[in-house]
This record gives sequence, C-alpha cells and structure tokens, in this order.
Amino acid sequence: MPPSNARPLPLDIKDIDAAWMTRALQTRAPGVACMGVEIVDVIKGTCTKIRLRLTLDDAAKAAGIPKSVILKGGFEDHSRPMAHIHESEVRGYRDLFPFVDLPVPACYFADFQDDAEQGIVILEDLVERDVAFCSALRPQSFEQTSRRLSVLARFHATTWNSSEFEAVGRWSPFPESESSLRAYMDQYLLRPEEWRRFVMAPRGAATSVHLHDLDRLIAAFDKLVKLSRRLPHCIQHGDTHLGNLYHNADGSPGFLDSLPGRGPAMREIAYHLAGALDTGDRRRWERALIQHYLAALESYGVSAPTFDEAVEQYGAFLLDGYIVFMVNESFYQPESINTAYTARFSAAMIDHDTLALIDELDRRSIREDTVAAGRPLETPG
Repeated sequence: MPPSNARPLPLDIKDIDAAWMTRALQTRAPGVACMGVEIVDVIKGTCTKIRLRLTLDDAAKAAGIPKSVILKGGFEDHSRPMAHIHESEVRGYRDLFPFVDLPVPACYFADFQDDAEQGIVILEDLVERDVAFCSALRPQSFEQTSRRLSVLARFHATTWNSSEFEAVGRWSPFPESESSLRAYMDQYLLRPEEWRRFVMAPRGAATSVHLHDLDRLIAAFDKLVKLSRRLPHCIQHGDTHLGNLYHNADGSPGFLDSLPGRGPAMREIAYHLAGALDTGDRRRWERALIQHYLAALESYGVSAPTFDEAVEQYGAFLLDGYIVFMVNESFYQPESINTAYTARFSAAMIDHDTLALIDELDRRSIREDTVAAGRPLETPG
C-alpha cells in the first residue's frame, strides 16, 4: 500500500494533535478537519487504547465521523518488538474488513509505517452505543456461543480454500497463522528460562503437570504447523478470546482486536470455544457446537470436514490457545485472565488427549505421503 499523508505516524501520545488527526481522517474522508483533540483516558496493554474527544468541522460531522473515537497503536516500551501485532490489526481494518462480512467497529484510519514499526487504527468508540463487552471471567452461554459460531462460519466461508491465496491474490499478504505463531514463540518465549517462569506462576499451578514438558510441547507445535499446511485455509479473525469480543444491544456478536491470518477453520473454533466456555459447559456443549458450526458452513456452500475430522482438528489445535496464554505476560492481560484461559485450555487438552492426538495425526500424514509417493510403508520389526 502507498504511504498515507498521515505519516510520520506518532510514536508518542503527545504527538496526537489536531493537525495530525486532520491528516489521518482525510485518508478516509477528504476535506474534513479536526480543530481539537482531548485525551479522555488511556488503557495500556498489548496495544495502547486511547479514548479521544474530537472537535470536528461540519464536513467531518457530515461524513459521519463521531466526536468520540478510540485510537490504538504502539506507545509502550514493549511496542516495537510487538510491531507485527500492530501491523496485523492495520491489515485487518484496511485490507480485510471492507471486503468481508464480519461485525467490527467502524474504522476511520488504518496505517502501518515499516521504518517506525508503528501501526495505528482509529475506530468508533463502542461505549457510545452501549455494547456489552465480553470478559474471560464471564464465560459464554450456549446461545451466545452458537450465534457467534454462525457469524464465524459466514466469515470463514467467504475465503474458504480461496484461489486468492495465490501469490498475486487479494488474500496473499495475510500470513499463515500457525507458522507465524510458531516463529514468534520460538523467537521470544519458548525458552527454558522463560517457560519455567510461567510454570511457576499461578497459571502454571492451574494447569496439568503433564503439559509442563516444554520439549514435548515444542515437538507437538512443529507437527501442528505441518498439519495446518495440509488442511484447507480461510482467513481468520485470529484472536477470538473473550477480551476481544462484544455483544450489540440486540445480542448479536461483534469482534475487536483482530490478528488476521490464514489457516484451518477449526484452529479458530478451538481457540474460541475452549477459551469462551466454562470447563463443565464445554464438556457438555462442544460437540453440539462443532456440529452447529459445520452445518452453518455447509449452508454457505462450503464442503466442510466431516464431524469426526473436525473434532480431531479441534482437539489438536487446542495446543495454540494453551501456549498463547501460558506465556502471555501479565502486563498484556492480568494474571487472573491468563490463569482462567490456561486452566480451560489445559482441561480441554487433557479431555482430548491433545499431544497424543497430534502425534497420531502426524503419523497418519507420514503414511499418506508415503503411499502417495509409491514408497513401501515401514512395518514394525
């Protein structure tokens, strides 16, 4: 994408002034002007969220730009190493959501500046229309979850196994989610000294000791990357934990804070279901909810996996959610939330025997490749 007229993007909150805001808003609504910017509050996290009160001219008001907006970007000490997250969210609001049907906040600016390692989006302030934000500490009901799965099925169906994933296609810039997660974890977090620190935290005490073996988890993670590449891909929201979700006044689901990439649909379903449901409810409902999702996919013309195949994929991809929240720093999410999620994913992995399942799926893939290549299968000696 060509550079926007709003560059350089601000790296310090004090640089978010009326002149810069005018240039940013004009990328979506030429001719508008902002005469004043007031910082109402700042919420620190993986990305910094800044609520701004804008003084707008008549052209901006006529263009539908609200007086209260949320600006998200990298304004923390940890932001530059996390630049890929800012870039991913920009890509979602700039390159994905204008073309697919997923309920997300209205966006008034989205840009990423490579040399500054900064990404900024300006979104509607959902508080102004009184949505209900979800929380990891308030698990979802069956009805809430099934409604969200219906929306995800429609979203996934739009890009299911699309030819636009090819080198010059619309969706080609979106990275392969599983290998991207694996590379990031390997670079920053899946190291013995770091892993011990998280295992000794409350979240480690809330998870099964059988899932504390880092070497085995890494081996399973590598196999999951290979499994992901063998399955049909679609574009995914990428981070459907409850902290990134909300309900509109009519109860319909909405989505925030995406990390869009491409991958198998059941990867996103496993991440959402195991994180969004209380463990007891998940055990009662997950099979019915998986079936509901598959039926919704088929209603949109997708040749969905069989139920048994979907359950296997679901069980395998539970590993992602467990690893993500096991190593999630407490300055990104409070320890209570990291603990709630890791406990839920740990229980789901035990229920599905995830590590053994990944091993079996990997062996099955090797056998299939061997037969396809016309080589003899090895037999036990």
